[in-house]
Amino acid sequence: MTRPTVLITGGSGGIGGALAQGLAARGYTPIIGFAGNTAAAQESAARTGGHAMALDLTEHSHIDDAVATLKTGVLEAGPLAGVVMAASPRPQVLPFTKTSPEDMALQWQVNVAGHQRLLAGLIKQCLRQQKKGTAVAVLTAAMGLGGRPAAPNMAAYIVAKHGLAGVLAAAAADYPWLTTAAVSPSFTDTEMLKIFDPRFLEMMRAAEPNGRFATASEVAEDILAHFEDLS
Repeated sequence: MTRPTVLITGGSGGIGGALAQGLAARGYTPIIGFAGNTAAAQESAARTGGHAMALDLTEHSHIDDAVATLKTGVLEAGPLAGVVMAASPRPQVLPFTKTSPEDMALQWQVNVAGHQRLLAGLIKQCLRQQKKGTAVAVLTAAMGLGGRPAAPNMAAYIVAKHGLAGVLAAAAADYPWLTTAAVSPSFTDTEMLKIFDPRFLEMMRAAEPNGRFATASEVAEDILAHFEDLS
């Protein structure tokens, strides 16, 4: 019996790997979208009974091919249950006035334009027929949510994550049957932390309520809460 599928963009990273494992445990087949880390995606797919899928969100052909593959069912998996939009370039840690056009364009293309094209294609080709599906966006506490100020020195990343929130809101407005949700993790103990100065990280870690950063598995659990347990 085939199991419903969930597509994870940026699925080869730490959160993506933990999410794939959690989805498999809940009765789904994870589709692990990756842009560059082929080995990690294939290892995760082998471990979870999922599929690795080349999905560079800066390439229209990758996006369109992914949609076509999920529509035709050539993966010999069940119908698409949803998508987790987790792919994002690493932030450039620079003052606002030094944000480069290239960084802004890359962050916007992956987080906003790429995810919009992907979600639109999945709605039209896979989800609209069944009038059911879940779309979860991975945002960031760095955006400055709940009355807190935005994090400094990550302008392009923060702007793009606000754009991704807009993609989700616009899709929800047009398709009331689409279940949408967002998670906004703070610093998470993954490879992305290497971009920050260790002294800054130590200060941020000490400011966390329990004196540590969240793990990839903990963030994955927050995402998994939006998917029914089919196991």
